[in-house]
Amino acid sequence: MTSNEGTGAENTPEGNDPLEGLDFEPSAEAFDVDAAPAAPAAELTELEKAQAESADRLSDLQRLNAEYVNFSKRAKREQEAARARGIEELLVGLLPVLDDVSRARQAGDLTGPFESIADKLTATLTRFGVEQYGEAGEEFDPAVHEALMHQTSPDAQTTTVQHVVEVGYRIGDRVVRAARVAVVGPEA
Repeated sequence: MTSNEGTGAENTPEGNDPLEGLDFEPSAEAFDVDAAPAAPAAELTELEKAQAESADRLSDLQRLNAEYVNFSKRAKREQEAARARGIEELLVGLLPVLDDVSRARQAGDLTGPFESIADKLTATLTRFGVEQYGEAGEEFDPAVHEALMHQTSPDAQTTTVQHVVEVGYRIGDRVVRAARVAVVGPEA
């Protein structure tokens, strides 16, 4: 074995150095440790900028999404409130008609086709959440009853409705018109 064995020189003709003829001298810049990270630092800066911009866009998107959700909720509440106001205004306009229908029913004058029309009107108002209330015998509640007359009785335990002059109307918990009633209460 020659002295070139094991050095990889056996693959080249003797005396031929593979790097011979190349003008290569390592410069100080090639071994400069500080110069090498300059390119990755620039890439890092670009990456950080992109991440910051991405975070800004994400926060903008989240804010806009929250604004949209709040707008949708507010619009729905406003729509429901406008609907309730419309139903209430219609009911207030129909109160005299409903009172006449109620009086005709009590007098027994509501028969035939007019009774059918009155029933349809009542059913339609019920479908829109309008509730008619006020009956003789129920306990008097000043929040939903308007006492037009007051009598006392030794038999009365609590103040109760004795006679309903005009029925009351409410939509849900909101009283549109209190029931106008005559009440009887215990003697003092």
